Amino acid sequence: MLTIAYKNGAGETLAASQSVAGDAHLCVETDEKSADGAIVITCEPRSHLWVKLDAAIMPGEVYVPTGEMIWRIPTGRERDAYSPAVFVPGRHVVTARVMAADETRVRRNLACNPADVRGESDFYPHCTANAETRGEALFAARNVIDGYRVNSGHWGWPYQSWGINGRADAYCTVDFGREVEIDEAALVIRADFPHDAWWKSGHIEMSDGGAVDFELRKCAERQ
Repeated sequence: MLTIAYKNGAGETLAASQSVAGDAHLCVETDEKSADGAIVITCEPRSHLWVKLDAAIMPGEVYVPTGEMIWRIPTGRERDAYSPAVFVPGRHVVTARVMAADETRVRRNLACNPADVRGESDFYPHCTANAETRGEALFAARNVIDGYRVNSGHWGWPYQSWGINGRADAYCTVDFGREVEIDEAALVIRADFPHDAWWKSGHIEMSDGGAVDFELRKCAERQ
C-alpha cells in the first residue's frame, strides 16, 4: 500500500491521501502558517517510487529502504535552490507511484533525484559534501543531482550548483542507498564564462574500491 500525508511542524496530519495499490495522489491547501510542514510518503520497505512533490518540481525516482520518505517543505533561504513557485500558499498536488519491476531493471540515470534534501535523508539517491559555499542552499550538494543542467548563470534558480567554498580538497558523495551497477558517469560544470573558473580534472572513487581519474574541459556540455 502507498499513502501520502501532509504534516505540520508538530507532526500533526493536516491532509492524507486514500490508500491505494500502486499509486497515490494528494491535493493539499497550504498557507503561511503551514509553511514548515512536510510531505510523508509511506510504502513497502525497499520500494522504488516515482514521485512528483509539486507542480514546480521535476518528477523523479527515489529508493525508500525503510518504507517512509519524509520531504520537508523548504523555507527561508533553503528555498533559494528551488523554483520560487515551490509550495507557495495555495493548492498543490503530490503524486507517487510504485515503479514496476521492468522499470527498475533498465539502464537509466541512477543519480538524478529532484527531491533530494540537504542534511540527513531517508530516501535515495542522496548527495552530501564536505564543503558548500557560505553554507548557502544555492550552492548545496543536493544541487549536483537535482536534474537541472541550466549552467550558463550563477544568480539564483535555475542556476543552482554545488559550490566548493574555495577548498582544494572539496568532494561530494552520492549515496544510492543500495548496491548499484554503474557503467558511465557524466558531470556538468557551471559555465558562466568568463565569470566562472573551471575544474581541469577530477577523481571518482566507488565503494567497491574502484577509482577513475578524468580530465575536464571549459565547456557547458556533459563530460
